[in-house]
Amino acid sequence: QVQLVESGGGLVQPGGSLTLSCAASGFTLDDYIIGWFRQAPGKEREGVTCITSSGGRTYYVDSVRGRFTISRDNAKGTVFLQMNMLKPEDTAVYYCATTPSAFRGTSCSVSLSFYNSWGQGTQVTVSS
Repeated sequence: QVQLVESGGGLVQPGGSLTLSCAASGFTLDDYIIGWFRQAPGKEREGVTCITSSGGRTYYVDSVRGRFTISRDNAKGTVFLQMNMLKPEDTAVYYCATTPSAFRGTSCSVSLSFYNSWGQGTQVTVSS
């Protein structure tokens, strides 16, 4: 059974950094695309970044490009989201999601409908 567990969230001051982890179990991470999403209070869930199964291609939405970095260690079954220069507007519950790379070509997506398995989320709060 595909299972994703996020960790690493917490409270951080503006300008600070956090690294989120997404641990995969029940499947071979090498064959799956991963996306990170977030949902702020009262807002819809939105895509943040994604990475292909090999890690060779990534995509970032404009609001985080240059500040966030997605990476993966398939041997350890974990995907990371390094978040730097955090802003109050980054406050949200962060989720990772996955879908098999088969039939998906060589790209990834930050569209919610692209993914079929989700973690439970981890809270990130950016506040002074």
